[in-house]
Amino acid sequence: MSAYSLFSLIRNAMNYHQDWQSAWRSPDPKSHYDVVIVGGGGHGLATAYYLAKECGVSNVAVIEKGWLGGGNTGRNTTIVRSNYLLDESAGIYEHAMQLWESLSQELNYNVMFSQRGLLHLAHSVHDMQEIGRRGNAIYLNGIDSEFLTPAQVKEMVPFINLNCRYPVMGGLLQRRGGTARHDAVAWGYARAADELGVDIIQNCEVQGFDIENNTVKALRTSRGRITAGKVGCVVAGNSSVLADMAGFRLPLESYPLQALVSEPVKPVLDCVIMSNGIHVYVSQSDKGELVVGAGSDPYTSYSQRGSFDQIEHVVGPLLELFPIFSRLRMLRQWGGIVDVTVDRSPILSKTPVNNMYFNCGWGTGGFKCTPGSGHLFAHSIASGEMHPKAAPFSIDRFNTGALIDEGAAAAVAH
Repeated sequence: MSAYSLFSLIRNAMNYHQDWQSAWRSPDPKSHYDVVIVGGGGHGLATAYYLAKECGVSNVAVIEKGWLGGGNTGRNTTIVRSNYLLDESAGIYEHAMQLWESLSQELNYNVMFSQRGLLHLAHSVHDMQEIGRRGNAIYLNGIDSEFLTPAQVKEMVPFINLNCRYPVMGGLLQRRGGTARHDAVAWGYARAADELGVDIIQNCEVQGFDIENNTVKALRTSRGRITAGKVGCVVAGNSSVLADMAGFRLPLESYPLQALVSEPVKPVLDCVIMSNGIHVYVSQSDKGELVVGAGSDPYTSYSQRGSFDQIEHVVGPLLELFPIFSRLRMLRQWGGIVDVTVDRSPILSKTPVNNMYFNCGWGTGGFKCTPGSGHLFAHSIASGEMHPKAAPFSIDRFNTGALIDEGAAAAVAH
């Protein structure tokens, strides 16, 4: 865009970048909206964008208690993949992957999606059996998947230590996997939704719902009462809190998920490495930082603070695989609050309250499905019936027993 031309960058640099036009408006909330989306992260903003772009619902508001992308969207390790075992999971994550591949063009905003490849390592006979089963299932679903021998892993990542405490026996590679810039995803969807007339309202906390005859009528917020035809809640770890306000319970537990980044170094790692056996995943950002993570904390909490024991649990396996990183200094550590279901799969569903929909339960895997989740949720809210790709993830499955158990199929704990 000409607004971000080289000339514009130089001109604004002379004035300390104070004269840039806002990427989206900051309106006061109107008294009524056809749809109110609660949660200004990637999933919520994507939902609002697709409601306006594809579903013809332009009287939409996104309300966020803090700032856009200040929750899990800004507190994750930015990994994108679709190599899931079960058909339902493969369907929703591959739908997202296909949207990722054209998202920068769709939004006219560079989300820095880099298909650098994602390599999942195997360290035991069980690991090899697991990636064999999953790789074949992925391939049968039409999703790219390749098995690598230890020699091929070494060729792809020359400085890896194959003979670590738990030697690398092979790997499963998805070349279309990779990373994206989390902030850019939120900003791109926000700007595109704003251009379509969506009101994006920050610093607006939901304090309760007005429900009559089991139908949601309005939201009570810190910025006043807002009536709504439909309400979609996309608030990750705080989903249980909102459900409690609406008078029902969700089968969720919320845990901190911690990650950390190193000081920047020259390009050294050009793919994403994941290991379930010794439990670490790592990639290198465009700024040269190593982005490192593992599993969620073993206790429920809403704390976003880091902890020293998790540093040890993450750094130990990292150095087993990559001794060359042993002298790197870590710049910062953070925690995001993940909402986890018993089957480690998300919830996209109607609720016991009419015209109220929830999109939650993504655990550690929410970022990678941002465009797919928003797209399917938008079409579900607009039509009043869950999209066929979203329907298996209904809250009803916890009563019927039709669980989508991805607990052992993901490249990390869940």
